[in-house]
Amino acid sequence: MTARGAVLSAPCWVLAAACALLSPSALGAQTLDAKIHAAAAPAGITWVGYRVAKVPGHQTMCGSEHERTTRVILEGPREIDVLARIEHGELTRLRTVTPDCEIDASGATLVWLAGVAPAESVAFLSAEIARAGEGRDAVNHLVDPALAALAMQAGDEASTALVGVARSSPTPRVRSQALFWLSQRAGAVALPTIANAVDNDPDTDVKKRAVFALSQLPTDEGVPKLIEIARTHRNVEVRRQAFFWLGQSKDPRATAFFEDVLLKR
Repeated sequence: MTARGAVLSAPCWVLAAACALLSPSALGAQTLDAKIHAAAAPAGITWVGYRVAKVPGHQTMCGSEHERTTRVILEGPREIDVLARIEHGELTRLRTVTPDCEIDASGATLVWLAGVAPAESVAFLSAEIARAGEGRDAVNHLVDPALAALAMQAGDEASTALVGVARSSPTPRVRSQALFWLSQRAGAVALPTIANAVDNDPDTDVKKRAVFALSQLPTDEGVPKLIEIARTHRNVEVRRQAFFWLGQSKDPRATAFFEDVLLKR
């Protein structure tokens, strides 16, 4: 069956071989991970999706981060769709998109889980980040999409989970990615968490990534902290990164800082 058109109660706008909608009662009192695996066919490929509320804003996520669009978005999407690819019983990929995207499932079956609670989503995504492993494929196909979903999902639970990954993941690359996504979410917890990573993370590459994350924050938050780091941080590589991103900011405060540095020389 091929279905087109945005049907909000059963979003089967995807070009798929079959599309089914399952209510929470159909799968019983299970974790979201268990529901996703139970909904998938035991053999072949099944995409299992669910929808949760999104943080306010005009962000739209379709395909790769390098895609460009000519669409003018007057009202940003209010929800995100999380899609899990189950192949022969194993979760192999996550995708996070906004409902304004057209998706081609390449003939695979799509099962849609209705009524997923925000806390269920956070628990599922956090667990996948924790167990995905350190390989490049795991980070690209599971961890980063899960972090993106947490960054886009509304609510304090998602923020708390993202901060937890940024502070305590044993994998430097995952901590770095969490810091980036935290900067995209912004909010009250972003600046102190990113600043803490600049000062206290044991890995210099994570510190440098945290400096980049500061450059992604609103300028009233990021620029003053970047100037402070450029002036005082004990790690030369971290200071150099702060100088670089200040130069990219074209902020008048950064220009004044550079003038001050040059005059003192």
